Amino acid sequence: MTYLQRLIANALIFISLSVLFPNQVYVESLMMAVAASFVLSILNTLVKPILIFLSLPLNILTLGLFSFVISAGMLQLTSNLLGNYRFGFSSFAVSILVAIVMAIVNAIVSDHNIDKYADR
Repeated sequence: MTYLQRLIANALIFISLSVLFPNQVYVESLMMAVAASFVLSILNTLVKPILIFLSLPLNILTLGLFSFVISAGMLQLTSNLLGNYRFGFSSFAVSILVAIVMAIVNAIVSDHNIDKYADR
């Protein structure tokens, strides 16, 4: 999956979740969803690896589940950078659920290594 495809997929996830859960996830417009997806990708590239490294013992202790908390933190940081009145979540628990949904959808949509195993 290319960068642009992932960017659009994440923006569509944000829009979909804001329609499904209007009281928990707020996205002002389609352009704000694209901007949030772009900011999230930058944060995931620059900040998330550092947080994963620093929380490695806790991540090992929780068998990797703490990575959802880190992803939710990235979503909250994205919300704070863009402005909570434009893009935001009602609580940290909601951002954890959004992080889980995003991980599942990105795993389903991603075509990484599918062609390699299709012939077997």
